[in-house]
Amino acid sequence: MKMFSKSLAGFFAGAVGAAAIVTLVYFNSWGKEMPLNITVDSTPIARSPNVLTSFAPVVKKAAPSVVNIYSTTIVHQHLLNNPFFGDPFFRQFFGDQFGGGGGGREITRKEESLGSGVIVSSDGYILTANHVVAGADQIKVSIANDKKEYVAKVIGTDPPTDVALLKIDATGLPAITLGDSDQLEVGDIALAIGNPFGVGQTVTMGIVSALGRDIPDFDDDNQAHIQDFIQTDAAINPGNSGGALVDAEGRLIGINTAIESSSEGNEGIGFAVPVNMARYVMESLIHNGGKVAHGYLGIMLSDITPDFASEFNLASQNGALVESVNPDTPAQRAGLKPGDVIIEFNGKPVNDSQDLQLMVSECAPGSSATVKVIRKGETRTFTVKLGNLPGSFVSTSNGENNSGAATTDSLSGVSVEDLTPDVREQLRVPDDIKGAVVVSVDQDSNAADAGLQPNDVIVAINQQPVTSADDAVKLCNNAKGDHILLEVWRRVGGMAMTTFISVDNTKQQDQSQQ
Repeated sequence: MKMFSKSLAGFFAGAVGAAAIVTLVYFNSWGKEMPLNITVDSTPIARSPNVLTSFAPVVKKAAPSVVNIYSTTIVHQHLLNNPFFGDPFFRQFFGDQFGGGGGGREITRKEESLGSGVIVSSDGYILTANHVVAGADQIKVSIANDKKEYVAKVIGTDPPTDVALLKIDATGLPAITLGDSDQLEVGDIALAIGNPFGVGQTVTMGIVSALGRDIPDFDDDNQAHIQDFIQTDAAINPGNSGGALVDAEGRLIGINTAIESSSEGNEGIGFAVPVNMARYVMESLIHNGGKVAHGYLGIMLSDITPDFASEFNLASQNGALVESVNPDTPAQRAGLKPGDVIIEFNGKPVNDSQDLQLMVSECAPGSSATVKVIRKGETRTFTVKLGNLPGSFVSTSNGENNSGAATTDSLSGVSVEDLTPDVREQLRVPDDIKGAVVVSVDQDSNAADAGLQPNDVIVAINQQPVTSADDAVKLCNNAKGDHILLEVWRRVGGMAMTTFISVDNTKQQDQSQQ
């Protein structure tokens, strides 16, 4: 049976015209320079039929920028209560690790995984895949030809795109040049650089096999994903995740993230997040204090088939057909209806449904957008105030956010939002479940230590029902005692379950890292 495998965490001459190489330095609203300096070269690749004899110069240029990432996660396990565990006779044979005292006890163990990353600025910013570092308690980075290991700080992550940004305390690093993934064509040469199976830095070669891939099975973690993958036959194996996909000039064109495989090894179908998408996420994380959010319309779309074009009397198959409009969403409030064919978004032509999804995702929640549609043969234009894609989140300078989410005090580092109809549909939450959905959990927080995760639905706090985000905040802030008891609904794989989580309400965490 064919199996899609998200690369295991661990898994994973001359230019045309004048060279368009730009060094970008960011400034905040006060004119102060932001700490990110990257180089972008958007010159189209020279596509020559001449036979190449070696890619060694390309590898020498790009490989020093690719690093190894070692993630360590502390897993907490509670042993079952058993009256025998408190018996001195029993304990003399089995020891206190079995929960001496009869009340059960917690044991911990370390899980370690291997991935790759790409240095994008000389002062230590590193792009990688989110699933390489998700939930890690410690992240270390080793650089080629440098025997020193660096402890990395997570600047921010974006699960919908599977992109994360790290920072290490170093200067003078070999930063890679970013290419322009919009210039790619099927057939362009692609080199994958990473550390497969931990054997050491390895380079594999292939071509760009396809562009704009959307993989249904990539959503098997119940997270809303934004997909626009580069497909390549360059070998990607465990340990390659987060590593570089570069073009024939050594410029970064993608972040390796997944494979299609029946064996969990390379079978010639690998996927990478386009560098333009990764760059958008990176810039958002830098500007928004380690958070990123994506715009949201609240509609179900399909591509225009020849039959649809004929039925709707369309001149071409360009555009995206609105199949349904979710209630209480930006699209519904703006007046969009099923049967509308969206042909322009913010003045840009829409080629297909995925094209529209990407345009919307790269707009800030709360911003206004113009949507041009064909409705029953007539062209109409609507103005939509975009919402926030469920599962994405952005901070503002006052500690609140633009998505309607609220941050609790007692559960420091946790943000929640109302379980609206569009959120409920995205996360497949049954109608009988009431509560507040967890938008983000600081990895250094007590809640993360206890096991709370994004997309969990908090249905009760200290046995008091939760019906909204405001309820959750109020109940948390009024919570007394050493622990806060959360009743949580979540999906694990394809199965829904309700579980209880006890969060330490006494231990103070260092929040300065985020």
